[in-house]
Amino acid sequence: MPCAQNHGTSGGTRAKLRPMFGFRLAFLSLFVLLAACSSEQNDPYPARERGQNILYSAFTDRPKHLDPVQSYSEDEHTFTAQIYEPPLQYHYLKRPYTLIPATAEAVPVARYYDASGREMPGDAEAGAIAYSVYEIRLRPGIRYQPHPAFALDAAGQPVYADLDRNRLRGIDRIADFTHSGTRELVADDYIYEIKRLAHPRVHSPIFSTMSARIVGLKELAEALQGEVKAQAAASAQPGTPPWLDLDRFALDGVQRVDRHTFRIKVYGKYPQFLYWLAMPFFAPVPREVDRFYAQPGMAEKNLTLDWYPVGTGPYMLTENNPNSRMVLERNPNFHGEAYPCAGEAGDRDAGLLADCGKPLPLIDKAVFSREKESIPYWNKFLQGYYDASGISSDSFDQAVRLNVGGDAQLSDEMRAKGIRLLTSVRASTFYMGFNMLDPIVGGKDGVGAERSKKLRQALSIAIDQEEFISIFMNGRGIPAMSPLPPGIFGYGEGEAGINPVVYDWEGDKSTGKARRKPIEAAKKLLAEAGWPDGRDQKTGEPLVVYLDTTGGGMGEKSRLDWLTRQFAKLDVQLVVRATDFNRFQEKIRKGAVQLYYLGWNADYPDPENFFFLLLGSEGKVATAGENASNYVNPEFDRLFAEMKNMENEGENGARRAAIIARMNRILQEDAPWIFCFYPKSYTLGHAWLHNRKPTDVGNNILKYQRIDVAEREKRRREWNDPVLWPLAAGAVLLLLLVLPAFIGYRRRERGTARS
Repeated sequence: MPCAQNHGTSGGTRAKLRPMFGFRLAFLSLFVLLAACSSEQNDPYPARERGQNILYSAFTDRPKHLDPVQSYSEDEHTFTAQIYEPPLQYHYLKRPYTLIPATAEAVPVARYYDASGREMPGDAEAGAIAYSVYEIRLRPGIRYQPHPAFALDAAGQPVYADLDRNRLRGIDRIADFTHSGTRELVADDYIYEIKRLAHPRVHSPIFSTMSARIVGLKELAEALQGEVKAQAAASAQPGTPPWLDLDRFALDGVQRVDRHTFRIKVYGKYPQFLYWLAMPFFAPVPREVDRFYAQPGMAEKNLTLDWYPVGTGPYMLTENNPNSRMVLERNPNFHGEAYPCAGEAGDRDAGLLADCGKPLPLIDKAVFSREKESIPYWNKFLQGYYDASGISSDSFDQAVRLNVGGDAQLSDEMRAKGIRLLTSVRASTFYMGFNMLDPIVGGKDGVGAERSKKLRQALSIAIDQEEFISIFMNGRGIPAMSPLPPGIFGYGEGEAGINPVVYDWEGDKSTGKARRKPIEAAKKLLAEAGWPDGRDQKTGEPLVVYLDTTGGGMGEKSRLDWLTRQFAKLDVQLVVRATDFNRFQEKIRKGAVQLYYLGWNADYPDPENFFFLLLGSEGKVATAGENASNYVNPEFDRLFAEMKNMENEGENGARRAAIIARMNRILQEDAPWIFCFYPKSYTLGHAWLHNRKPTDVGNNILKYQRIDVAEREKRRREWNDPVLWPLAAGAVLLLLLVLPAFIGYRRRERGTARS
């Protein structure tokens, strides 16, 4: 019985404790909530990373290719340019863009030969030069990042030379391999990569361009294609293509001189080839790395060069989760490089020379997080969790104010945070092109051609690019005057650079500005073309112009409505024919368009890379080239042939600039394009992020940047201190709700005790 009584007492005590327990639980929950709102808990990064020399950034589109033979987009260059090292690179600070050595000892100087193999002087006529030869000497001692493809056993043989699906069990990442190694960069690695341009299984986007330049590359592609077909016929496992050893195949235009030297032979005189030697397409790929990744079972686990790149650059990719996070870490074998000590005017005042001579890279690690939406990206930047950010249209008004002159300035909120604004005009041009094969907008010889030209000129004046930039781009662009954007050799400044067909110059040469011609000037040209008030002067039929576009993007309807109103200023009817991208491309190829809209980003900073878009021999219909307007002007073509092979320095430079000015005048007069705008790039950076300078062609920029870690930690704490008053108010409310119940409970307990 005592035991039973004791049991009953215990149960009664638990029952009495329940209200008290609930009261305590409520306050314990409030305490936990307060703790969770501390700045440490708000930090999206692991606690072990705090205080480390890490740059934090974000990416929106997952990279598709990290193999240098295929990678061609900006989102991919964010990673590949930090990992791979082609022979040349661009000086980080100098403008115009200047090539300097990367792994090469010097920028090579071309040697010229005629068709019989006799060497010619450097000033020989371009038409007499059959071949150009570039000899590239590598700096000895450069080594690759640690990687299992280089791991050797005690006998000097590869550790992982005979892998299969069974041996790959439990291995899902490169880090899962137990052994790794490294070796020196040699000339054969660059030769192997150049051969990969012709590999039929990788489909390099520049093969067609390079096969017309590098001697023997087209023939190599044919030989490799035959070998692949033979392998497929003989393979017992069709789903697992055998490795194709490129060392077995010769390439006439690429020659190994010694361990650290190789030569590239190209057709004719082609000085722009040096720019290609600064692109990831010409980065080294060792034969053993290609062999390592070709083993059975590798591709099924994403163990490929497209997923895990191997390079000699300052960083290596240690984490690849393109749906969430990608991480670059310092390459322990990096050969070293010094921060530049010279730049252009204004760099010293901007603090860009403060780290002169310091060893690179200046950052140990870079963490890139996937952000699919712009608002979370922006908010994390404002909290200090991203070191830099672009400016989306949603956040533009919060970040930037445009003054009466149209110049961008930071908002008060951004200045209070010490945020910096970096602006630059990109090496890109956007345009509306006329199909010169169309009888209305293109015309033929004689009177018809003159009528069509005046029509094109009238439309060029009527479409107000300044208004478009203001309304749809938040001022992030400048009106285009020619195909050449600022920063490209031959771009004209001031009055000398305006399009005189579309603009007048107001004021003196130094302080004046370009002003778009009035709409009356466009109406006059349209009447002279035989379309007064937008109607055919002979038939009275209205003038209808057709614009083909892919369309469908956000805000597209409002832009097209605006464009329709621009044509209506001339009483010209615009009909928009929207279609999908493939159908649009097909119509361009067949010349079944009248007016179209396109843009062009520079592959390299040379006027040849823009002017060739209007070269007669590049006609889209005639030759499947890049001249989508099918424009032909013999004088322009002749000047292009003379200009394209000239250097930018000395007497040749002055002559080249004069030729470019003449070419621009021809295009402005003929108006095969409506020159729209050059886009501006706006980037925000926190006060603790140093050495950021906008660049469009030099993508290996991470190694130059520096983080003031202490300042970042301080600002993050300031900006992310928890706001506790709402929780305090909630605590009072909770107390007011719980207290009456607790008082009632105590009264009942006392009443029970007395009875």
